[in-house]
Amino acid sequence: MPTMSTVTMNISLTDDLKSFVDIRIKARSYSSTSEYMRDLIRRDEEKAGEERLKALIEVGMASGVAEDTWPEQREALRRRIAQTRRQQSPRKAE
Repeated sequence: MPTMSTVTMNISLTDDLKSFVDIRIKARSYSSTSEYMRDLIRRDEEKAGEERLKALIEVGMASGVAEDTWPEQREALRRRIAQTRRQQSPRKAE
């Protein structure tokens, strides 16, 4: 797995929030505040992805039943892609 560069961010917390963070770090056996924050951010990122997927599914469901089968749709898309590539490729001099 490639290593990712890291950046430092500073946040300001009330005393109550800082105490809560400290308790959660101990309760969940995080090695540091940074590890705890990274985990929170990853969970939020995952939740955002799930929300986006749900929204896309809802759009698909609202669009109704497709008239063409998936193989027919796939073939039509392949034809459109091939046509676009032909139009974008440089023409040879005749």
